[in-house]
Amino acid sequence: MKTYVSPTQRPDTETVVAIGSFDGVHLGHQALLAQLKAKGREHRVPTVVYTFDPPTRVLTQGVEFLSTLPEKLELLARYGIDETVAVPFTPEFAARPKEAFLDDLRALRPRAVVVGEDFHFGRGRAGGVADLREVTREVVALPMHQLGGDDIKSTRIREYLKVGDVEGAARLLGRHYDAQGVVVQGDRLGRTIGWPTANIRVPEGKALPLGVFAVVALTERGPGHQQRWHGMANVGSRPTVNGIGRRFEVHLFDFEGDLYGEELDVKFFAKLRGEQKFGSLDELKAQLARDAEAARAALEGVR
Repeated sequence: MKTYVSPTQRPDTETVVAIGSFDGVHLGHQALLAQLKAKGREHRVPTVVYTFDPPTRVLTQGVEFLSTLPEKLELLARYGIDETVAVPFTPEFAARPKEAFLDDLRALRPRAVVVGEDFHFGRGRAGGVADLREVTREVVALPMHQLGGDDIKSTRIREYLKVGDVEGAARLLGRHYDAQGVVVQGDRLGRTIGWPTANIRVPEGKALPLGVFAVVALTERGPGHQQRWHGMANVGSRPTVNGIGRRFEVHLFDFEGDLYGEELDVKFFAKLRGEQKFGSLDELKAQLARDAEAARAALEGVR
């Protein structure tokens, strides 16, 4: 998949375009992508996703994001999109009048545009679906999708993650929520109590569920050689040892070795418990043994 940071970077050819933040690339987004691909086949032109980095609400409302730009691009490529224009969403970009956005869109020469029916753009959200018809005659505006009474939207997924309901988030995503980050050196406390962990650094602002979870971790250990481990993750401040700030630590079952500097992709399968403060390290060790047993049970049959 080709990626650009401006519409003017791509070749001067006709396209079909889907527009949005695509934060998380959830089931609602996937419905837009399916429509986009159908229009691409109909018009025999490349499919282009016009998106924003960071997602618009990260800048305008200060929310955490579900997917980093690399995670988003990986997902869009997985769903078969030909090209992505990921424009930097800055205060200056947000302040532009709607006419400037329409000019950007014209540069993509869209035969058709696919958006959600509540899509707005430009300073003060002045532009809407009707304005897009100034650029192309064919505008497909999809209604909000629902699943089991839930609106499928990034805001709802963040709400699930805030309370640690990773299974609720997974329903709306159509896959397990994951976080990718580099393994960095921590204080090595886990090793001293028999539960070594990989301390994972994720980009600032990445949404993470708080608590202890059954997870599956993946890493590339050489070209085309992906390895997977079952494990358990703790996300929180580690109150038992007077920790400060949020930490993201993963214990991998039956793993021996060194992961420093490697990137792990951690998929959250089930919440085991909330974060707790224990009276001693022995109490913590006993609970970790119970957590490991519960995690293995939750992941039984998962490959």
